[in-house]
Amino acid sequence: MKLSGFLNLRGISGQIAALVIVSIAALHLILTTSFWLHRPDQPDPSSDRGHAQLASATHLLGAAPASERPRLLTDIARAFPQLGLHILPPGPMPEAHDPDGFNVRSLHRRLGHDYRIFPLPPDGEARKLGIGLPDGTMISANILPDQRRPPFIGSPWMMTLLFAVISVTLLGLWAARALTAPLSSFARAAENFSLDGASAPLPERGPEEIRSVARALNRMRERITGLIDDRTKMLAAISHDLRTPITRMRLRSEFIEDETHRSRMLDDLDQMRSMLESVLSFLRNDRKLESMTLADVASTLQLITDQFADIGRKVSYDGPAHAMATVRPDDLHRSITNLVENAVRFGPEAVIRLRVAPDCLTIDIEDDGPGISDAQKQNMLEPFVRGDDARNMDDATGFGLGLSIANAIVLAHGGTLSLHDRKPHGLIVRIELPVHQQSLAA
Repeated sequence: MKLSGFLNLRGISGQIAALVIVSIAALHLILTTSFWLHRPDQPDPSSDRGHAQLASATHLLGAAPASERPRLLTDIARAFPQLGLHILPPGPMPEAHDPDGFNVRSLHRRLGHDYRIFPLPPDGEARKLGIGLPDGTMISANILPDQRRPPFIGSPWMMTLLFAVISVTLLGLWAARALTAPLSSFARAAENFSLDGASAPLPERGPEEIRSVARALNRMRERITGLIDDRTKMLAAISHDLRTPITRMRLRSEFIEDETHRSRMLDDLDQMRSMLESVLSFLRNDRKLESMTLADVASTLQLITDQFADIGRKVSYDGPAHAMATVRPDDLHRSITNLVENAVRFGPEAVIRLRVAPDCLTIDIEDDGPGISDAQKQNMLEPFVRGDDARNMDDATGFGLGLSIANAIVLAHGGTLSLHDRKPHGLIVRIELPVHQQSLAA
């Protein structure tokens, strides 16, 4: 890839490169600021406990003549009153060791081997230690309280590291969201892609590569929509043009004297007209989608059962009295009706079963007809495909569009339609629908 590709902030590579550079610069700025604020090159007085001042004063007293020490003690007391230096009366020097509970190793290192340190009885609340000078003189000094260092988690460098990690992480998350947000909206728009013109075009925003893909897919959708429109208009024109000669042929058939020939001719013409209407209905179904709404699926299935019972068909319903789901009521009614028509066409009776789960509805349309072989089950969902018992095209067998229309409607609901064998014989058409869903395009 050329260097200009990395420098182009409108592209993904340029934005990622900019993110890396900004993260490194931010981390460097945070560490530099922390260095200048805390100055790790300077000694930390919190770890000294005043040993440097005490060692300096002790060295000064040890090097001075005995006659000058009272004056020096007065000056040191004014400058460092917290040390509490005093000259002890002459006497035997106690054994040198650290005071209980206090670590004065750093004071040992500062004083050297010529000085001895030993504990003294406390003076009130102040703890005392004694120091033996090289000439044998003993002085007393206060043991300064511990200045506790901050815990590791609260130390300046740890806080700086945490601040740097959090800052760079938030910067990375913000940049990642800015880069992936167009992809997420792009995926949602592609999921709702349809040819009915209801969905908005794919958003052309984000990095240059994503905008190029969105523009290409929008142009492709326009071409596909144009092709579908041309196909529908052409078939509508053919249907309109064929209706006129069919009507003329029907009028002429009325003058045929032979009753048998006239009846057959009229049946063929009615079949041609039904075929044209069925094909146009199937083609136009893809472009007209009903809006989603909350409906009682159980009531719809019971209504279909009553409608078939009214015309003398043996259709029964098995399921709960009510089952709410987000569906297209009219489309669902049409698909179930098509499936029940197929069921009662090939069997004497049919059963509609409804099973309800927390997130799914299962609708089974069962018949006791001859069934469908396993080799034909998948093909039966294609348009204009009829089973072995429907090889002859007539009004009783239809044109092979019932299952196709029902399958298209179920897919538009985000569900699935499948064919299963019924024991001992017959067919089960199973529909599985989500209870809650967004509006999906066919």
